[in-house]
Amino acid sequence: MTRPRVVVVGLGDTGVLTAIALRGYADVVGITATPEFVSGQELGLRLARPEAWERDYRIAYRRFRGLDRTRIVHGTAAGLDPEQRCVRVTRADGTGGDSTVAEEPYDVVVVSTGVTNGFWRDPTLRDAADVDAELASPHQRLAAAGSVAVIGGGAAAVSAAAQVAERWPDTAVDLYFPGERALPHHHHRVWLRVRSRLERLGVGLHPGHRAALAPDHDTRHLTGGPVTWTTGQPPAVADVVIWAIGRVTPDTAWLPDGVLDDRGFAAVEPSLQVNGHPGVFAVGDVAATDPLRTSARNRGHVLLARNIRAHLAGRPLRAYRRPPRRWGSVLGPLRDGLIVFAPTGQGVRVPARVNDVVLQRVITRQGIYGGVRCRPR
Repeated sequence: MTRPRVVVVGLGDTGVLTAIALRGYADVVGITATPEFVSGQELGLRLARPEAWERDYRIAYRRFRGLDRTRIVHGTAAGLDPEQRCVRVTRADGTGGDSTVAEEPYDVVVVSTGVTNGFWRDPTLRDAADVDAELASPHQRLAAAGSVAVIGGGAAAVSAAAQVAERWPDTAVDLYFPGERALPHHHHRVWLRVRSRLERLGVGLHPGHRAALAPDHDTRHLTGGPVTWTTGQPPAVADVVIWAIGRVTPDTAWLPDGVLDDRGFAAVEPSLQVNGHPGVFAVGDVAATDPLRTSARNRGHVLLARNIRAHLAGRPLRAYRRPPRRWGSVLGPLRDGLIVFAPTGQGVRVPARVNDVVLQRVITRQGIYGGVRCRPR
């Protein structure tokens, strides 16, 4: 019996999990702009301690046991033809930066291309040397800075402020956010505990600051000051400014207009199937499931894999249900460990050694990812 063919476009955090979840059922083809898995998680750790970040968030695809039967295509999607059921791919051939265009037929296609978000999520085709530079350059610039301003009130901004302050305690770090508190989508107890930790790390907290941005303002790079405000405060001056304001652009330029909502995200039904396009599914930050696009977390890939099997078998599909609040880690792994928050706002501190051995090596690598081989010596 011929196995169905599923093309997963985008092998970031959600795409890899989706491909692994389908490994025993379908012939999976994964299309990725990078030659290895490069996570979009834990911005703060990536900036402050890139060597520690790489250990858990930059992994060669061949190390994932669950991807052993997945054919990996290094390239970017150039178009989708739902009628012909194929994805056009601009492939890197590894010779002088040249590329070729190929077609990948499918029975089901999964759109998991994510979003462009600041300088740490980039959909462009790149090689390992490009990724090396993306990690090294921001870290080196922050290491040389005497003062850092972090703009934004979400988890990425908060973690960046905490991690930079811990890594360089002599650097003045200030966090500016528009509301009365940061982390507005988390339980209020989360902010109380996070605020206390930021204050102990010496981070200056500045509520009620909304940055004045031109429509073409580029948040894809670290910049210098000054930063001006629409809320009337004096400009803030810093050697380095980290923009983590949540301004995202969905990586959907390759999709036809009928697949997208008015903001350019993949318009999906509760089942994660794209509206009006049987056989086309979307998951992760690119899928317009809810205002926070929470299928990027909360085991959205598990439901998606189940619904793909049901779709191909002609069975009813289940609906994705978003959680009422964000939960999980906020500050990321600091040197003394990790705090994991429940939806109720209660936090549990996990010591650094337990995080490294139990959470990362056992639960994440062996459980969630289905086995990750050791790095070659």
